[in-house]
Amino acid sequence: MPAKATSITLPLPKAWRRVTRVGVLHAISVASMAMTSAWSKASRSTRQQALAEADRLRREVALLTAELELKDARWARLTARRRPFYGPIQRMRILELRAARGWSNKQVADRFMVTEETIASWMRRLDEDGEAGLVRLAEPVNRFQDFVAYLVRYLKQTCPHLGKERIAKMLARAGLHLGTTTVGRMLKRDLTEGDIAIEEPEPATGRVVTAMRPNHVWHVDLTTVPTNAGFWLPWAPYSQFQRWPFCWWVAIVVDHASRLVVGFAVFKRRPTSFEVYSFIGTAIHRSGAKPRYMISDKRMEFDCQAYRDWCRRRGIRPRYGAVGKHGSIALIERFIRSMKSEYTRRIIVPFSLNQMRGELTCYTTWYNEHRPHTALLGRTPMEAYRGLPAANEASRIEPRSRWPRGSRCASPVVPVHGNRGERIALVLNRFENRTHLPVVEFRRAS
Repeated sequence: MPAKATSITLPLPKAWRRVTRVGVLHAISVASMAMTSAWSKASRSTRQQALAEADRLRREVALLTAELELKDARWARLTARRRPFYGPIQRMRILELRAARGWSNKQVADRFMVTEETIASWMRRLDEDGEAGLVRLAEPVNRFQDFVAYLVRYLKQTCPHLGKERIAKMLARAGLHLGTTTVGRMLKRDLTEGDIAIEEPEPATGRVVTAMRPNHVWHVDLTTVPTNAGFWLPWAPYSQFQRWPFCWWVAIVVDHASRLVVGFAVFKRRPTSFEVYSFIGTAIHRSGAKPRYMISDKRMEFDCQAYRDWCRRRGIRPRYGAVGKHGSIALIERFIRSMKSEYTRRIIVPFSLNQMRGELTCYTTWYNEHRPHTALLGRTPMEAYRGLPAANEASRIEPRSRWPRGSRCASPVVPVHGNRGERIALVLNRFENRTHLPVVEFRRAS
């Protein structure tokens, strides 16, 4: 006869649920590190690179889906009457998305937590105009026509990282002059100060170096760009190794007077002092100019005798930001913040060194040639560096037909080109097909 089955009981540790919860976080973090390492090794051949990239995209889609499910679950706990209402612009965007996806009324209602009758009501009232319109493209703002506000909203929706001041300066370069407060009213939402703030350095002690012209003062700094969105781990030291394949080290040189990105270099690990000043030498050779002063922080790569000797041999005076003082090297730190918020945090950072260099080349070229800078009064760094005429100082487009021709416009004040009241069409180009690098252009609508 078969032996009688006996149950085996294993002693479970105390606080088993707590141990399980911690173990789950550890397991997920280890799996993430393992996938990052596997993806980095797969980048050596074209076929493996394509498979690894597809796997990363599937994982990204799965994580975004899980994030949306959590948010939807929170809103689902509220009754329909207590949920915030969709505004007229949001309703139009929902119907546009429905048309693109081919959803039925029930599918749209389930996705956006409204009733089928609500979607049907929106469709029936599409032709309503004016303030009473339930669904509309734009709302009348100040004395500008509806389509101007729609262009501003469209630009913000397409590139949500742009603040109202940046939008105003980009439109001014294309010929449409709007005030910052006007753009803010058109957007109909509160912008935080962090969206448009420019960090002002605190008063420094000792000698202060002032940039008198381009290539007079350069800034240099190092930063890390994580390949997997972050460094956090649930165990000590609570951070992944700051080296490839978990991150890239990027060295950057910026000209102070023009804010031009003179050059950059990408490393798989923290660069040595020799690698840093070799990169600076390459930037000097490519630009054909040499700075009088080189400002950096007091990292060990810069605060060493080898770096100071290299600067002395080339007639460069090294200067250091004050330790523990906010704003002592604010200019290049502000650029690094812009680079990460506008680009590297909005893409899937590649594991291939050549691809990473290509991504940073796209951003720095767009930054130098197409991105207006607040400190330069709306000019781009390339215009300031080469002394070119500013695009926002050319004659402007005036969409208001009754606006007096001699009246002042938003800064900078320039004359009107052509007739007043002309309708215009926004042409939003993508620099090198990168979604987050917009190039704005206006054409007269037929």
